[in-house]
Amino acid sequence: MHTPDFSKTPRAGEGLVQRQVIDRVLVLTMNDPATGNAVSVAMAEALAQAVEEADRLEDVHCLVIRSSGTHFCTGGNIKDMRDGADLMQGSVADVQARLRTSLHRVTHAFQALRIPSIAAINGAAVGAGCDLALMCDLRIASTNATLAESFLRLGLVSGIGGAWFLTRLVGRSKALELTLTSEFIDAAAALALGLVTRVVEPDRLDMAVLEMASRIAANPPQALRMAKRLVLDAADHPLPIALEQAAALQAILLCGEEHKGVVARFLETRAARKREANCASD
Repeated sequence: MHTPDFSKTPRAGEGLVQRQVIDRVLVLTMNDPATGNAVSVAMAEALAQAVEEADRLEDVHCLVIRSSGTHFCTGGNIKDMRDGADLMQGSVADVQARLRTSLHRVTHAFQALRIPSIAAINGAAVGAGCDLALMCDLRIASTNATLAESFLRLGLVSGIGGAWFLTRLVGRSKALELTLTSEFIDAAAALALGLVTRVVEPDRLDMAVLEMASRIAANPPQALRMAKRLVLDAADHPLPIALEQAAALQAILLCGEEHKGVVARFLETRAARKREANCASD
């Protein structure tokens, strides 16, 4: 795997979400650093479209979401809130409809995504930005990362599913604590809580995320997608239903050409290693 080159990440105004494919990994870069990559209607729609398109890329088996600038995502744009702009225009019904059609589209896109996803968290991931990171299957944070369900500080609640994701990650009691206190936590605390899976130095973040994504993407693609779905569904299914799902997916794989090809290559590789070992001992 070659070193990822994000040195030429486009500047603001050159596209809100940039795409790059590296080693069967689709890297999406949120690109509005002037606002801290705030979740505007335009950002949400651009991100949702990119995630929706990810599964249609036959040679892509993992997705990474990262950001340009110094922050992953600072949530909603407070100036827009003050001015009643962007998402906040119109009546209560208007805003609710806009949440459903724009911001919720991102949530649904991540939930429908068949390939695994990883968030590369640098700087602040707060409010809707924290929720966005929680939507991903895995999260790797730099040591300068800060996470917060900070909605109450602005007299708001999470409007895009953060409570649902947070509760499943840390449990109801801790989710209530983080939500009701609006506490800002650093990367080490996030790691201890299980909100992130790894913490690395800022200059290692992109490489660490891409290394993990590439390892994931190297797996047999059909089995990879089924494995993700099995784990995600297990949280909501009782054991008898989980067993039925596991049996159905395993049967499909056992009878499929992908599994047979993997087994054949495994046996060929093992036989070749034995031959090499025998030659070395002669």
